[in-house]
Amino acid sequence: AWAKEANLPGVIASSSAKIRISSAPYPQLAFERAPRAETACRSWSSIVRSFNSDISGGLYSLILSLALTLDGAPADLRTVEPDLKIPPVTAGDPSPGKRVAVTDPESGVDLVIYLPRDWTPDRSYPVILELPGNGGFRSRHGDTCNGRPEGCKLGYGVSAGKGVIWVAVPFLNGSGDAIAITWWGDKPDYAPRPSVELLKRAADLACAERYGGDPRRMFLAGFSRGAIACNVIGMHDEDIASRWAGMIVYSHYDGVRTGWPYPGADRESALRRLERLGDTPQFICHEGSAGSPPLLQTRRYLAATGIEGAFSFEPTGFLNHNDAW
Repeated sequence: AWAKEANLPGVIASSSAKIRISSAPYPQLAFERAPRAETACRSWSSIVRSFNSDISGGLYSLILSLALTLDGAPADLRTVEPDLKIPPVTAGDPSPGKRVAVTDPESGVDLVIYLPRDWTPDRSYPVILELPGNGGFRSRHGDTCNGRPEGCKLGYGVSAGKGVIWVAVPFLNGSGDAIAITWWGDKPDYAPRPSVELLKRAADLACAERYGGDPRRMFLAGFSRGAIACNVIGMHDEDIASRWAGMIVYSHYDGVRTGWPYPGADRESALRRLERLGDTPQFICHEGSAGSPPLLQTRRYLAATGIEGAFSFEPTGFLNHNDAW
């Protein structure tokens, strides 16, 4: 209310604004990645001090933290014009610039393979294998996920369609002969092994001579369910864990939340998987701003494990639970 009366620009967007101050104790985490927000906070706090030179340090810190939170308020994807258009999935053989469904002969399900626009048969390319989120999802912001490989977006967004082979890989049911739209395996055991083996076969396929994937530059990416699966599936055993040059883990992280329905969602199991990470770097991101609680929770969880991994943390800057960012 005081900020509204003072008419500080950008501090209060409307009379109905709701302000979270849960990130107030952690401004340094946000400043680490948001120098523009830090500058804005200092500017606003200077204005506050000009109103009352005797303002308390506590109030000063509170206003600075609030300004940081609001300056970094995430945008809605629906208000932003996409800068990339993902090619539709088509029939036929993979060729440069096309997304093509390719059937895995063992399971009978389709992978979706994209060869970059600059692909030539005489070169080798890094590979992004991507795992989708849970199907049937719809948010109040219009975000949806169908749980299938053709709905994946991260690999194309990261590469802009050039220089990288992108393979979207589904999860399998317990018998390994159909796509699992939610989680992996079947209730109640949610067996991961069929999905683990499919991911291995997808990696081998991408590195086949006819595609030219480089096994030394193999990256795993995942959104939501797929983000959790980067560890649950991607580090299920030593063989598959040894394949990755890096991971892109977007929105959720294995072990942060323990209430998921699959066995092994407890922190002891998550830690065993995390111990297989070694020096493989993980780019961990989440919707929201730098001070968003989920990103801070993941940082705190990983710090508490004692695992000194090569972790990077970034917010998407969008409020949407959507891999189109």
